[in-house]
Amino acid sequence: MLQRTEGIVLKTNPFGEADLIVTHITKDCGIVKTFAKSPRKIKSSFGSSLEPLTYSKIAFWGREDSSLPRLVQSDIVYPFHSLRSSFNCFLKVSEIFELTINFVPERDTSDRVYSLLLNTLLSMESDGHAGLIMLYYKLKLLEITGYLPGLNSCGRCGRKGNVFYLSQGTVLCGRCSQDRNPSRSLSPAVISLCLNLLGWEMNKLGRIKPAEKIVQELTALVDEHVKYITERTIRTRAFKVP
Repeated sequence: MLQRTEGIVLKTNPFGEADLIVTHITKDCGIVKTFAKSPRKIKSSFGSSLEPLTYSKIAFWGREDSSLPRLVQSDIVYPFHSLRSSFNCFLKVSEIFELTINFVPERDTSDRVYSLLLNTLLSMESDGHAGLIMLYYKLKLLEITGYLPGLNSCGRCGRKGNVFYLSQGTVLCGRCSQDRNPSRSLSPAVISLCLNLLGWEMNKLGRIKPAEKIVQELTALVDEHVKYITERTIRTRAFKVP
């Protein structure tokens, strides 16, 4: 069975001397791993279209339930050269790719994450507010996949609260938080920023100018929440920009 779709390369893994296992997030098939024969030998657009961050039209062949169909076509739509050429930007993109792989099941056919990721990459390439765009992506990804931290009200009774409990994934009020160890207190500005980002479309992010301290505080909370859920540290953060 031949399947055609469009996708973004999230990562590649060498297989043997010249082959690759290529992981795409696709519009129609979710995250798909495919086998690419000899792209490391061939000096052509096929090999270059399999670089991480490349947006391509692809075709792969295999049974519908095949765990590793063969990639037979990959035509570049957009290469995201500017993101790839900046080490700092590439690290940021690699982080959101890693998060996507951790949270999105393979072959999940919903295109919401695919559309979110493609729009995020386009925005990062054209906009200098990479930190805010990345934070937006993380919150939306967690919302889509059902892991969004609860910051608006107490996760047990609905009363107002501003103390976040990592083990509960939500803020709790004083009555519901007895005998629990708090993670951090949140300022009204942090909670407001979170709710605003969730309610806005990405193309409107340029209209809000939150203080960098608030962005960093919310980012730190989201990263801590992600680490607790996945029980792993994002490997990309081991690299530092010179």
